[in-house]
Amino acid sequence: MNIELIGITVLWLFLYGYLIVASIDFGAGFFSYYSMITGRKHLVHGIIERYLSPVWEVTNVFLIFFMVGMVGFFPDTAYYLGTGLLIPGSIAIVLLAIRGSYYAFSTYGAKDNPVYLLLYGSSGLFIPASLSIVLTISEGGYIEERGGQVVLQYGRLFTSPYAWSVVILSLVSILFISASFLTYYADKAKDYKAMEVLRGFAIGWSAPTILASLLVFFSIHAHSPWHFERMMELAWMFALSLLCFLVATYLIWQRKRLGVAFIMVMLQFAFAFFGYGAAHLPYILYPLVTIHASVTSPTMGVALIIAFIAGLLLLIPSLYLLMRLFLFSASYVQGKNGK
Repeated sequence: MNIELIGITVLWLFLYGYLIVASIDFGAGFFSYYSMITGRKHLVHGIIERYLSPVWEVTNVFLIFFMVGMVGFFPDTAYYLGTGLLIPGSIAIVLLAIRGSYYAFSTYGAKDNPVYLLLYGSSGLFIPASLSIVLTISEGGYIEERGGQVVLQYGRLFTSPYAWSVVILSLVSILFISASFLTYYADKAKDYKAMEVLRGFAIGWSAPTILASLLVFFSIHAHSPWHFERMMELAWMFALSLLCFLVATYLIWQRKRLGVAFIMVMLQFAFAFFGYGAAHLPYILYPLVTIHASVTSPTMGVALIIAFIAGLLLLIPSLYLLMRLFLFSASYVQGKNGK
C-alpha cells in the first residue's frame, strides 16, 4: 500500500470516528430540546446531560485531525474545497461556536433557558447538513474555475436532488445513531423510563434512515454513474451494512443486548461509509483532485502518517479512559456522584 492510500485510509478512519461521536452529540442535543417541548424532559434530560458533560470537549478532535490531515496529505484540496466551501464552512463554524457557547455557559443556567436550548438543539441538525456539502460536491458538477478562481455553483447545488438526499440522510442518520446509543446508555443506567422514550426514538428513526440511504443510492446513480458502478462492485459491503441494521433494529425492538445493538449500528455505518469511500477512489473531488496527483511529497507523507497514527494511538486510550472513568462508571452512569 502506497503513501496516498495509507494517508486517505487514516483520514477516513478519523472522519468515521467523527461521524459516530458527533452524531451522538448532535442527536442528543436535538432530543434534549424535543423532550422539553413535549413535556418529557424530566425523563431523558438527566441521561443526556450525564453523557454530554465529559464528552463534548473531545468531539471535534476527530474533525480537526481530519481537516489538518487532508490539507497536509493532499494540498490541492485546500485550493478547491477551501475556496468553494468558504460560506458553508463559515456557517458550520458559527454553529459549532453556538454549541460550544451553550456548553460553556450551561454552568450558569443556560441549559434551562428554552432559547439557548433551541439554538443548541437546532444547531445539531444544521451542522451535519452544512458539512454534508463536502460529500455532495466531491461527486463533481458543482465547482468550476472562472478566470483562475474557484466558484461553487450554488444554484446547481440547491436544486440538485442528490444534494438534498445527502442532507436528508445526514439528518436522519445522526438521530438514529444517537437514539441507539442513548437507549443503551439509559439501559446501562437502569433508567428504564428514559430507555423506553429513547428506544421509541431509535425505532422511529430506523426506517427513515434506510429509506434515505436508498434515496442516496438512486441519486448517485443519476448524478454519478461512474461512482454507482464502483459501489456495485462493492455491493457486499452494503449488504453487510443492511444486515447489521436489521440485527440492530431487531435487538432494540426486543429490548435485548442493547450494547450489541449499538455495535451493530456502528458496523452498519462503517460498512456503508468505507464502501462509499473506497468506491470514490482515486478521486477526492471528481474530476479535479485525485489522491495520486495531489499527494504531498514522500518525506512529508511519511511524517504525516507517523504523526497521525501516533495521534490515533494516543486518542484511543484517552477515549477508553474517558469511557471507563465517566461514561460507563457504575456510579456516574446512574447519577450517584452528585450530578
